Amino acid sequence: MSGLPKCPQCGSEYAYEDGAMLVCPECAHEWSKDAPAAADDARVVRDANGNVLQDGDTVTVIKDLKVKGSSLVVKVGTKVKGIRLVEGDHDIDCKIDGIGQMGLKSEFVRKV
Repeated sequence: MSGLPKCPQCGSEYAYEDGAMLVCPECAHEWSKDAPAAADDARVVRDANGNVLQDGDTVTVIKDLKVKGSSLVVKVGTKVKGIRLVEGDHDIDCKIDGIGQMGLKSEFVRKV
């Protein structure tokens, strides 16, 4: 587009210049043009309580989750072992007993 960096807070491409600052119209975040660009390798995934998640962690589901395209439900308190962190809408890839391979959002799990 215009060669401006993406918003460091929400990742929006629609940032614009306002004097010496850059502004994101989607989340209203403002930052300096001179600020160093955030490294994409430093992506941090946090659970519902704010704890940092890593590959191989064990988490617990904190809300009943309907399985899309099925009548199955992942119940509160379901323990999920050996998670994998991935890019995308769902931060976590895992295998749940009785259901199979799933993608979960980190906001619905808590680190054990």
